[in-house]
Amino acid sequence: MSDDVLATTEDGRFRVRLVHDDHAKNPRNDRDTLVHVITIDTHHGKYHPIDQDGGPLAAAWDFYGWNRWGGIDNFIRYAAIYHDAIVLESNPHDGPRSLWYMTGEEAIALDCGLLTEGYIEAEMEEYEAWASGDVWSFVIEQRVGWTRDDDPDESLETWEHVDSCSGFYGGTYAREQAREALAFYAARSTNAVSA
Repeated sequence: MSDDVLATTEDGRFRVRLVHDDHAKNPRNDRDTLVHVITIDTHHGKYHPIDQDGGPLAAAWDFYGWNRWGGIDNFIRYAAIYHDAIVLESNPHDGPRSLWYMTGEEAIALDCGLLTEGYIEAEMEEYEAWASGDVWSFVIEQRVGWTRDDDPDESLETWEHVDSCSGFYGGTYAREQAREALAFYAARSTNAVSA
């Protein structure tokens, strides 16, 4: 298990490991999602549609989407002109091609339209991380020394679970959060020793 160790404190008392989160839930099933998704191509059924309904502009996609050459551009233009929508296209190497969007009315309600594109992009990246299996947990462990009651000269050191957290979509984010958690435990340990 030591091959998944991300970092160890300088004094060697704590370490953090990254572990694949094999039980992560599809973030699109969360009631708090605000972005709508139209799945363009599932590669002949290889992938499931991201969202089943496609949101309020699904009928417009049905109208424009038949045109392989200009359908996406025409839909994006229509969405921007008539619904003040922000639309981002996703075309991952291994996954369905899709359009992620929010209408202007929804963007105003969210944040007055200031960071809407970033919000859409965040939901898109979170889903793509889940779909590609890039979801992680971290485990904080503390080195514990053991001696036998009948033979104090015989000792053993093991790593004992201290804390863990799961559901980090994307390896970069998971590593960042794991290092922050390790720093917290290292500082807490230092404060306890000095007190």
